[in-house]
Amino acid sequence: MTTQPAGYAPIRTTADINLSDWDFWARPMPEREHAFQLLRDQDIPAFFPEPEVSFAPPGPGYHALVRHADILEASRNPEIFCSGSGGATNIVDMPAEFVEYFGSMISMDDPRHARLRRIVSRAFTPRMIRQFEADVEEAATRIVDDLLQTGPGCDFVTEVAARFPLKIICDMMGIPERDYTFVFDRSNVILGASDTEYVSDPGSIATALLTAGMELQQLVQDLAAHRLGNPTDDLISTLINANIDGEQLTAQELGSFFILLVVAGNETTRNAISHGLRLLTLNPDQKAHWLADLDGRAPGAVEEIVRLAAPVNYMRRKLTRDHVMSNGAQMRAGEKVVLYYWSANRDERVFEDPYRFDITRNPNPHVGFGGPGPHFCLGAHLARREISVMFRELLRRVPTIEAGTPERLFSSFINGTKHMECRF
Repeated sequence: MTTQPAGYAPIRTTADINLSDWDFWARPMPEREHAFQLLRDQDIPAFFPEPEVSFAPPGPGYHALVRHADILEASRNPEIFCSGSGGATNIVDMPAEFVEYFGSMISMDDPRHARLRRIVSRAFTPRMIRQFEADVEEAATRIVDDLLQTGPGCDFVTEVAARFPLKIICDMMGIPERDYTFVFDRSNVILGASDTEYVSDPGSIATALLTAGMELQQLVQDLAAHRLGNPTDDLISTLINANIDGEQLTAQELGSFFILLVVAGNETTRNAISHGLRLLTLNPDQKAHWLADLDGRAPGAVEEIVRLAAPVNYMRRKLTRDHVMSNGAQMRAGEKVVLYYWSANRDERVFEDPYRFDITRNPNPHVGFGGPGPHFCLGAHLARREISVMFRELLRRVPTIEAGTPERLFSSFINGTKHMECRF
């Protein structure tokens, strides 16, 4: 039995659900799980009005794709379900001034998307990630050293889960250590603007977002200008000097890509690590199973953590033409669909006992890194490596570590944890 928040009516039918109501995302997790289960049981996707935000007028509404099969269908047909035309990370259409900072390739379609991905993808191949392995392991060792010195009772999110991917991304890009906190604070604003811990005045969300985006882009553009004449072995130098079949990144494209990288590569991995420790705490049998073979069971454990963590709740698409989905739903050109990855990763039609944490689950066709197609997460290899290395270091050196009660991020977009005490 879950406790209802004050003033909230219980969710009994789909008529009680509005995914665009901010109050929905303040409900306890069991209620949200129940709501999405009700939506998955519908024959065709539910339709919702668009959320009210301060920086854009509401649009005509959207279809909520909550089943695994529906999300695969949309992801595999990018020519029908496009990512551009207002942005993929917001349900409402982003104003033009936002696109300058947040118009990365995640919100683009081919051929522009293919051009940018072709340039930056060479930095994220498994072979390139292997070159960073020593740096990843060294960072994990240092962070666990600090954890042991600080002792139990510290905030696992800020001291471990957030520090680790932030350091990796900043080191890869060549961001000086003195700017780590600057990058961390701005990325918190970009993904946590709806949470009053990061933007205290809801009326100033638009200003806070634009300022954070401008400051991060300026940081990397200043470094890039220096690297043009003084290249080093960092990713900024590689990207600003890259010439793939005569194509290069502009300074603006590099800045937008950096924002995507520090937000997606830092925030999502930190939340996967935080969720992972909580899952291991709540499932000591799975923790013991992993401890019995740290390296051998790591790949399956990482995939299961990402499945249940599903750090990014959704992405948005817009139809380029009329389309009848395999489920029978008729959709019109110009309509929006929202792909709820979090829900798809709990689809009973695909995952047996979907709420059970099972590090041996096989197969595990989750969409925690996005669906198949051109927008599958470019940094998936790096994220998997980071999660694996951090938990190997934690479980090897601090095997008794446990998570306290998480303080959740108030967000419809990110399934995030802001703070969580750890014990050992």
